[in-house]
Amino acid sequence: MDTITEKLVDKIPSLDLADFTSGNAARKQQFVQNLGEAFQSIGFVAIRNHGLSDELSKQLYAAVQKFFSLPDDVKQKYENPTLAGQRGYVGKGKEHAKGRNTGDLKEFYHVGQDLPAAELQAENYPANIWPNEVPEFKEMTLAAYRALEQAGTHMLRAIALYLGLDEDYFDARVHHGNSILRAIHYFPIENPDSVPADAVRAAEHGDINLITLLMGASADGLQVLRRDGKWIPITALPDQIVVNVGDMLSRHTNNKLKSTIHRVVNPPRELMHTSRYSIPFFMHPRTEMDLTCLDGCIDAENPKAYPDTTAGEFLTERLIELGLLKK
Repeated sequence: MDTITEKLVDKIPSLDLADFTSGNAARKQQFVQNLGEAFQSIGFVAIRNHGLSDELSKQLYAAVQKFFSLPDDVKQKYENPTLAGQRGYVGKGKEHAKGRNTGDLKEFYHVGQDLPAAELQAENYPANIWPNEVPEFKEMTLAAYRALEQAGTHMLRAIALYLGLDEDYFDARVHHGNSILRAIHYFPIENPDSVPADAVRAAEHGDINLITLLMGASADGLQVLRRDGKWIPITALPDQIVVNVGDMLSRHTNNKLKSTIHRVVNPPRELMHTSRYSIPFFMHPRTEMDLTCLDGCIDAENPKAYPDTTAGEFLTERLIELGLLKK
């Protein structure tokens, strides 16, 4: 059993992004190797020195909690069903995991690229929607978006090197990519018997995108399915973010890098009346990115597992499966 796998018995590995950006060749190479091994074995790592300050995190969570504390009829003003949930508010129970019909016990708000109108039109992205009742929401979410996008770019550069690609392989593919910052509220359930018996905060799933960068949540509950079939809790220290492989990257690497199944479980019944907040950043490429399996990830033991597709085509397919887009 290798060193990384041994560490995964009870927790995901912790890495320092400063090792990659330090300018020290040896530290950089070690980071690349450790990251690649972790993403091959479990698909999750905890990262420190990611560029998101404690102060920004606190201000962001305050703004997010302020929005979700608004009455439902006020929040619904910022929901536009024609956008398939890609911008603005998405109401309680509207999204479900692939293969399920029961909605997750959550509501969320999506923020995307904030570009001039002409550039949004050229990229075929919808404009962001901003809640008037929480004016600081725009500033805080966009600041976090930019910080996490920068950290994600560094992570993808390390991944490229691990795969034997040019370090900047992903740069142009994610520049003005269709990335989403999702502020999630797992809302309180005052009467647990009032919801479907199989309803959970987030049923087991893999993320759609290239990688996900997750800020520390306000309560426990995130679990990852290890390769031996055991669910283990994902926890990160206050100065860390959790980064995991998404389905697009897993597909592009012919499953060399693992998009691991994860979930958010319900708290004990006596705590169902409490809220949980979480803010993941889903790093997507540009819509036209070719997700065809990389030649370097295909061999006799690992034949090509997926038909060719683009990021845009794959996203559309998954949004239909999640119940956010109608056929």
